[in-house]
Amino acid sequence: MICFLTSYGTLAQLGFCPGNTGEAIFEEDFGQGTTNGPALGPSITTYTYVNQGPEDGQYTISSDLGQLAGFHNMPDNTGNSNGRALIVNASFDAGLFFQIPIDGLCENNPYEFSAYLVNLYNTSTNFCPGTGIPVNVRFQIWDETDTTLLAQGDTGDIQGTPTPPSWEQYGLTFETLPGQTSVILKMLNNGDGGCGNDLAIDDIVFRSCGDLTQIFDDDEDSELSVCENSAPENITLSAAPDFSVYEQHFFQWQGSTDNVNWENLPGETSETIVIDNIQNYRFYRVLVAEDLINVNNNLCNSISNVFELEIIESIPAISLGDVDICVGEQGVLEVQNNSAITVDWYDAPVNGNLLLEDSFTFEPETADTYYAQSTTVEGDCTADERTPIEFVIQENTVDETETIEICEGDSVTLDAEVNDVEVTYLWSTDETTSQITVEDVGTYTVERETINGCISTKTFEVSFFEEAVVQNIESVNGDIVIQLENSGDFQFSIDGVNFQSSPIFENASGGLYTISINSNACDTRVISFPHLVIPQYFTPNGDGFNDFFRIPADQFFEEFRISIFDRYGKLIVTAQQAPFVWDGTYQGRVLPSQDYWYRLSVNGQLYSGNITLKR
Repeated sequence: MICFLTSYGTLAQLGFCPGNTGEAIFEEDFGQGTTNGPALGPSITTYTYVNQGPEDGQYTISSDLGQLAGFHNMPDNTGNSNGRALIVNASFDAGLFFQIPIDGLCENNPYEFSAYLVNLYNTSTNFCPGTGIPVNVRFQIWDETDTTLLAQGDTGDIQGTPTPPSWEQYGLTFETLPGQTSVILKMLNNGDGGCGNDLAIDDIVFRSCGDLTQIFDDDEDSELSVCENSAPENITLSAAPDFSVYEQHFFQWQGSTDNVNWENLPGETSETIVIDNIQNYRFYRVLVAEDLINVNNNLCNSISNVFELEIIESIPAISLGDVDICVGEQGVLEVQNNSAITVDWYDAPVNGNLLLEDSFTFEPETADTYYAQSTTVEGDCTADERTPIEFVIQENTVDETETIEICEGDSVTLDAEVNDVEVTYLWSTDETTSQITVEDVGTYTVERETINGCISTKTFEVSFFEEAVVQNIESVNGDIVIQLENSGDFQFSIDGVNFQSSPIFENASGGLYTISINSNACDTRVISFPHLVIPQYFTPNGDGFNDFFRIPADQFFEEFRISIFDRYGKLIVTAQQAPFVWDGTYQGRVLPSQDYWYRLSVNGQLYSGNITLKR
């Protein structure tokens, strides 16, 4: 056995148990509350209790550590805003802060006595010179007669600080003597009295001290996570003490479901344990003692580290419902979002093809049943079964638009009938038949709804055919050319019988024409047009054919003037109005065969050229 302090009454350094400690044999955290107190018993402290900020030689118990203006205002060691601590203003003389007797100990057994301390003086207040007098506390262990000092140690100087300091734990270890089962724990003022020696004490604990004992599984892991649906039949745990305190070891294994309440596992007293039903407990530890009789005595044993056996439950993907859509719509399958899992999508309840990884949604293209497989983020545990979600695509008609042109004054039947699909109809005119007849131009819509509730819309754009707008009609080198301002399905005729799509009539004889323009089979527009064709020659030989020079339809022009000259420029004949006829004579004399020249003005347009007189 290792003894931590071998000479009694000698000043020693504080220290902690080098291994594991047992359950707390004694602990004092001074409770909770928003008011000061209660006072400690006269056997516990030599200081005087006050229900306010303590002066030298006084103490109080409070959750408000800032009892005096020069103190730090900070929470107790646990951080609980209502947690109390012992607040002491040290006396000028050495004094007993705290003492408590402990009975029922095991002889020849090591123990640890510890407490949390903090210097309360706030140096930024400048209440004291410099950093003030430091706190210095002595820990002592006396025998039950309070006459023999078994062990002691000093904290050393704990200086004041300008900002709230952290609580520091100090400990003292010792070993009971043969036949010794009771001791007295003491903490005393070891510093000088005066300004600055002000402290708070919290969480005083006395425990048994033993070896550092760790628990490992067969893979030397100190914790293990397994999936619920693939957990091994059993696992073996081993306790490994380090022999820093005990020379021999006795064990008692314990299990717990919450790491708070522990139960002994019957018969499990060896260095190893085989856990056959890993569902019973989540946490395991082992009590260790140097003597068999002490292994279940919390006053004498130590406790190993805790081995956590985490049984990870699989989390099934929760469907947000089957999806029923109409043709042409986009459907999204979805499971409930859960940050604890990832979800993959398959096309079969087992095996099958992986369709999409790590997504809570999936957009299929074809109707079928799809399967969401969940895996926990922690532990990578896959659910026993995949979650099926049915994807249905209902039959539907398609949206469409039809453009219709009608002649003004006509009506048209709009047909929205769908073959092989049972639908109902609702027109924008409130009619409910598959067909309607309309006379007005505009936009007409009809909703077609299937028995499954799928709706499509057909739109009819009804407009009038466009009528031909004539810009000009002119004679060009013997052709009749009709020029329009617009385009369309127009037909043209110069005899009212024969129609053509071209607006040009080539090599038409001169004369007055009635031009017909049929606009998209709706109506025919009739326009009179004098086609100007100037003959190139005439033969005044009395045979009755082409004996005169004349311009066909000349009388239909609003303006008509013509003059004819011989080749020397001599005016032969002139006329200011139509009809005009020249027989090839000049002042009753027959002119010879030769070319003659003309100047013709028709409706403001001037023409000139030559004609040939042949005899």
